[in-house]
Amino acid sequence: MYIAIEGVIGVGKTTLARMLQPRFEADLQLEVFEENPFLADFYADRSRYAFQTQIFFLLSRYHQQRRSVREVLDSGRNLLTDYTFAKDSLFARINLGGDELDMYDKVHEALGEKIRLPDLIVYLQADTEVLMQRIAMRDRSYERNMEMGYIDALNTAYSDHFIHHYQGPPVLTICTNELDFVKNPLDLNLIENRVREELSKMLRQESLPLQNGGEG
Repeated sequence: MYIAIEGVIGVGKTTLARMLQPRFEADLQLEVFEENPFLADFYADRSRYAFQTQIFFLLSRYHQQRRSVREVLDSGRNLLTDYTFAKDSLFARINLGGDELDMYDKVHEALGEKIRLPDLIVYLQADTEVLMQRIAMRDRSYERNMEMGYIDALNTAYSDHFIHHYQGPPVLTICTNELDFVKNPLDLNLIENRVREELSKMLRQESLPLQNGGEG
């Protein structure tokens, strides 16, 4: 079973993936973002460094998906990740425009055809104010100048994507505004149970016999 956790910066994707890993007896593949040499410059001057940042992320995620993720899935082991390959295009539509966006879209489309989709996406949602509080609490140096308007635009893009434009694997949406799965074991249990319920529902649907479309 391949489960991907998605959501805006600061919502808790990586933390949740780490905490669910032993409960689902899964391998863990985390997004590699701190190795991006353009990231700090991007947060200081988004318009200048957006294209370099997006292309680096796109290729990095592609190589990880094709190598590490594929190796785990081919072995038959369960897998948890804290991102999807498709997420990068959401960021690109916020950060790029014109010829740069056209070029990015062509590369993303070509690479995306070779990527294995998750069986289930867990979409963690939170209000922008909550996200800003969590970003401030973790205090990463390259995020200290992050603007609320940027996070709000990403939050809107994620919501719009999953509500109006999404076509893909099943999505379980969990609002985390009132949850603290780090400090409160009951909140973590709640999320685990909801994921297991969704997986069970998927398995039941797959086992249903095909219905006869008419008399014959």
